[in-house]
Amino acid sequence: MISLEQTRTRALGAFYGLALGDALGMPTQSLSREQVRARYGRITTLQAADNEQPIAPNMPAGAITDDTEQAILVAHRLVAGKGRIEPAALAQDLIDWEAAMRAKGSQDLLGPSTKRAIEMILAGASPEEAGRFGTTNGAAMRIAPVGIAADISDPEYFMDQVVQACQVTHNTGLGIASAAAVAAVVSAGVQGADLKTALEFGIEAARWGHRRGHWVAGGNIAARILWSRQVCAGCDTASLPDVIYDVIGTSVASQESVVAAFALAQAVAEGQLHVFPALCMAASLGGDTDTIAAMLGAMLGATHGLEAWPLEAVARIKSVNSLDLELLTEQLLALRSAGARPQPL
Repeated sequence: MISLEQTRTRALGAFYGLALGDALGMPTQSLSREQVRARYGRITTLQAADNEQPIAPNMPAGAITDDTEQAILVAHRLVAGKGRIEPAALAQDLIDWEAAMRAKGSQDLLGPSTKRAIEMILAGASPEEAGRFGTTNGAAMRIAPVGIAADISDPEYFMDQVVQACQVTHNTGLGIASAAAVAAVVSAGVQGADLKTALEFGIEAARWGHRRGHWVAGGNIAARILWSRQVCAGCDTASLPDVIYDVIGTSVASQESVVAAFALAQAVAEGQLHVFPALCMAASLGGDTDTIAAMLGAMLGATHGLEAWPLEAVARIKSVNSLDLELLTEQLLALRSAGARPQPL
């Protein structure tokens, strides 16, 4: 049993770890591994994006992207609903968010699954139907607040929370399983589990999630996480990122990027990588680097606490983004403590 202060430190570690991973991967997102090497070498600290960055050109070092911003939307929706996420309200939040991004001239817009779902809702589809094609990592990238607010030791309640957060955009076995896996690691970590134990909770939650939502063709998330352990077994630090990039994949597909994040987390659990270097490795992979690093940061922060992250890096992302997650994290922990149970949809 851990203390309330340790719980708070782990919850903050998860939320700020998500933001830190997101910011580390911001300049390299959507670049190939070769392009990352040519422009940045290897990411070891927060860096600004160059003017050829396809999504976030010239963004300053420490700037966050849609991963953190949408996680904050989910957190606020949880707090406003006292533990319940109303899918239609979350859909409106996402519509408003993209409109604000467009108004600023940003290219950091909704992902393909989320965009398709929102278009369906605007055309009159129900939230349950709108998310029936969502298989990318959009739900998993913003799910960490659910892991902070919901206790994995109550699986039925935990999965209800995950499904409510996924339903409007990723109401598929793939989308829900990938989000459940990340949220479970966060929840177990906040509860006091070490990383190795938390990762096992993540695999089990992926199995639960696979049975929810609409069936779609695609690799089973739990099975692929277990497969990734075999693929990466025996890899040294130098070869691991190439194996993840070339064999597992780093695209927006949940069965690639979520599994890639788990592969890096497994390397940390086995003592092959330290926490912050693993996050930097995620940001250097190529592909959907900001999302892979954001998911990894949430999981590692939940199991290692806020002290795992360099103070100056956290201070930088707070300053650059006017980011203050302390109060929001306290509100999520209050939901967890109260065991607030959402009403059936």
